[in-house]
Amino acid sequence: MTDKGHLVSPESVIDDGKAPDALRTIGEVARLLGVKPHVLRYWEEQFPMLRPLTRAGNRRYYRAEDVALVATIDRLLNHEGYTIRGARQALDGDLRVNAPVALDKADQGPVSAPLAADRETAPMGKASPALETELVAAVARLRVHLEQIRSGLAAALEDD
Repeated sequence: MTDKGHLVSPESVIDDGKAPDALRTIGEVARLLGVKPHVLRYWEEQFPMLRPLTRAGNRRYYRAEDVALVATIDRLLNHEGYTIRGARQALDGDLRVNAPVALDKADQGPVSAPLAADRETAPMGKASPALETELVAAVARLRVHLEQIRSGLAAALEDD
């Protein structure tokens, strides 16, 4: 997913020559995202959903989804101005994560053909990663639009 969505996609963050599903050390993730390893360890304490694999000697190994989550946390804290508590709530789904964005024609159209095919062939409860990403993005866009509607209604009521 892009910055318009809730979570950053692993593909948009990980470009280090390793296989997309390869495990990465804390140092590799720190270099990828431009943060210090101690910051990543602190975020692990503050964000219960961030749990990289640990091996002997408490050595951390980050999966692609962990890297995407760290990138999202970094975006919320360091680029969008969230507090740790606010970012934690946003990741839990209690707050909208994005600033309002204009609707484009792609947002108003039907689900793309490959995703529609996934919907018909995927067993119940087992969405493909592409479909899941699309659905999360759609929910994020709907939250933005709902917030815009609420703001418009609140402004209209204040004018009365």
